[in-house]
Amino acid sequence: MKYSLGPILYYWPKSKVEAFYEQAAESSADIIYLGETVCSKRRELKLKDWLRIAHNLKKAGKEVCLSTMALLENHSDLFMLRRYCDEIGFNVEANDLAAIEHLSKYQVPFVTGAAINCYNSETIEFLHNLGMKRWVMPVELSRDWLQAIRQNEHVAKLPLEVEVLAYGHLPLAYSSRCFTARSLNRTKDDCQLCCIDYPNGRQVKTQDKKQVFVINGIQTQSGLRYNLINEQSNMQGLVDIVRLSPESEETLIMIDRFRANDDGRYPMVLDKENECNGYWHQIAGMQVN
Repeated sequence: MKYSLGPILYYWPKSKVEAFYEQAAESSADIIYLGETVCSKRRELKLKDWLRIAHNLKKAGKEVCLSTMALLENHSDLFMLRRYCDEIGFNVEANDLAAIEHLSKYQVPFVTGAAINCYNSETIEFLHNLGMKRWVMPVELSRDWLQAIRQNEHVAKLPLEVEVLAYGHLPLAYSSRCFTARSLNRTKDDCQLCCIDYPNGRQVKTQDKKQVFVINGIQTQSGLRYNLINEQSNMQGLVDIVRLSPESEETLIMIDRFRANDDGRYPMVLDKENECNGYWHQIAGMQVN
């Protein structure tokens, strides 16, 4: 299996992003996704900055993929999406159907991100015919579901890579509202870019102090960190690429730990207070099997 670093989902200062990818260039990641996927107001890095990082990573031997926004809200967002899609020399992860439409129009192969609602063999076959070469499975689906899909007679014959998010807080939903701004009694138009003050999002807890969600701008994430490090032996033959979502420099260390345990020889004890793997086992997402 290959190992990938998904796009940074949080709003980090430019210096922190650049430092992270300097370390990522030396990491054991095979594939690295770049770009802002959550909020178009997060402009610490411009497209030219992302491309500079992309070229540096490519020189370091990494496969680089540019990730697009998951929720487009205006013409400016659509304009930027097209600029990302038209960049020659890099693959594109489409997180919105507008990106798929644009890429397929020019017959450019693409990666379908987990934000795209792709839940059955008919949709997979349809997207493959449009140019999908890699499919990132929606985060709430299970191993049994994936196995059934891969054994489907129409999907089994497709030359298609399957990628699974296996580490990080799961992106569960997107909204046109900004929850981080609202939590500070600010409007979305006057958010003052407050997400930058929460490099790992804001925790949301129940009245009995149990963490249930993380809010990250317009994105709602799982309260617990998803961790499938002990499930890799069950991924053999089903999963081509294991994705880790960047949360800090420690994520780069976790890539090595995942690699070491790809056959189950070096299992990791999960922290049941902070980690989960329920969706993979088709049980409540917050549980640990």
